[in-house]
Amino acid sequence: MIARAFITGVSGTRLTPDECAFLREALPWGLILFRRNIEAPEQVKNLVGDFRDIVGDAAAVLVDQEGGRVQRLGPPHWPGYPAGAVYGRIYDRDPQLALRVAQAGARLMAADLGLLGIDVDCLPLADIRTAGADDVIGDRAYGETPAKVAAIAGALAAGLLEGGVLPVLKHLPGHGRATVDSHAQLPVVDADRDLLEATDFEAFRPLAGLCCGMTAHVVFSAVDPLAPATTSFTIVQKVIRGSIGFKGLLMTDDISMGALSGSIPERARAALAAGCDILLHCNGRLDEMQAVAAEAPVLAGDAQRRALAALNSRRTPIECDLLGLRRMFEAAVVDHIGAAAGMVL
Repeated sequence: MIARAFITGVSGTRLTPDECAFLREALPWGLILFRRNIEAPEQVKNLVGDFRDIVGDAAAVLVDQEGGRVQRLGPPHWPGYPAGAVYGRIYDRDPQLALRVAQAGARLMAADLGLLGIDVDCLPLADIRTAGADDVIGDRAYGETPAKVAAIAGALAAGLLEGGVLPVLKHLPGHGRATVDSHAQLPVVDADRDLLEATDFEAFRPLAGLCCGMTAHVVFSAVDPLAPATTSFTIVQKVIRGSIGFKGLLMTDDISMGALSGSIPERARAALAAGCDILLHCNGRLDEMQAVAAEAPVLAGDAQRRALAALNSRRTPIECDLLGLRRMFEAAVVDHIGAAAGMVL
């Protein structure tokens, strides 16, 4: 598969003629979908199919389907799923049950996505919830300790893989301490290196073998006081690849977010120079999409190897009793949380 080192969004529920022409020339590695792209199952399947008709059947299609506040697919056409913190609350009562429930929830989400042709979910998070931090992570996090967070994240990743969907580990090397929302501003974390190694970074280490990961637009002043992780050579090479040991395909968080400075081309160049393999651009603005494509090289070398390894990790879903699994999942959530299934918890 010949592809350029970027993932793109598009503007609406179907491809425009200009977007079709762009995709045909630019050949992005993947497409990411947002609520603006989603109306109903048949429409989503058509959008995904039209994208792959242009760029190739092997191309990845991504979505953020975490549950809670962050789920692009939801009622009435798709089930709702609980926020990540719900798994953490179950874990506090019964760790083994929590891991079974998390894995079941991810397997069910994978089944929903697979019917639409979506084969990559930007899940799980290994961000640790931290007192006093901005709520951009908040109840999306699974807990406050590395072991708990890593265990639940691992169960979610396993459920996605069983359902034929690739997980994306985020936000490397940790977003839980951010005191501002990186969608709008650049967070600066001033915790010392030893604390970060023992907590935030530690939560990612058991997950370092996952095939895909996403960076955090966060400055860690004890490691690199100038650049956020996405554009920091030191953090990408010494922390994400080094201390954490992440070996998979590394994509940026959305480079159109307010945390990053400079023009879109400058952001793209900085992220690639830092060692990110793939640029992620989400807002669907064609002028910015074209600017990203102009900076994104054709995948080659280690980046191409990691991209191919990720795509080759896709498997036919393991057969299971989805109806029985859903009943177990919903009963466990209701029993331990006391809320109706389908609520955004």
